[in-house]
Amino acid sequence: MNVSTSTAAAADGLAPTIPVFPLSGALLLPRGELPLHVFEQRYRDMVRDSASGHGLIGMIQPTRPEADHSDLYGTGCVGRMSGLRRTDDGRYYLTLIGLCRYDVAEELPMTHAYREVVADYRRYLSDIDPAEPAAMDRRKLLSALRSYLDARGMETDWGRLQRADGETLVNALAMTCPFDPRERQALLEAADVRERAELLTSLLAMGGLTAHEAAPSSMQ
Repeated sequence: MNVSTSTAAAADGLAPTIPVFPLSGALLLPRGELPLHVFEQRYRDMVRDSASGHGLIGMIQPTRPEADHSDLYGTGCVGRMSGLRRTDDGRYYLTLIGLCRYDVAEELPMTHAYREVVADYRRYLSDIDPAEPAAMDRRKLLSALRSYLDARGMETDWGRLQRADGETLVNALAMTCPFDPRERQALLEAADVRERAELLTSLLAMGGLTAHEAAPSSMQ
């Protein structure tokens, strides 16, 4: 892979060892924003330790969310903490700003209450490059979203969606729509914004159709 000088310089800021927050159904994408409320003690420790160091946390999904120490999916996304606020009782509120996806090269033996991995960013260094206009079928995506929301009796701010650039629109929908963990993982691992937009459009279309089919028929 050919990497630009600016990308290589930015990649130097990505720590090779990162703490991870295994959270089923949570999705962080490059340049996306994920609000977090951290209340469990081990993850309070993680936030505290990261804040005193590189400021990075890797989001990743467990493969079996019901297990206390589940295996992890092979790919996650690292984010930088922003807007960190600690409450009087020790909880944290923060926003993770997505930086770059990573493959789990190795999970390290636990020396803290939280888990840590060696992150391999090589496949995803293009995530660091400045966002370019996404080549996507915006009209088809918004049409699928309308059907999806109508089937569920949900509303959205259409003006705001129309004003959003392509990547921001795709990130926001992928991260906030209630997809299941496997669907979220597929969205994370999509090669680029165009491929993610196509997958998102398909998921919204299928979700809208399923909701319509599940709705009870009206009685005459």
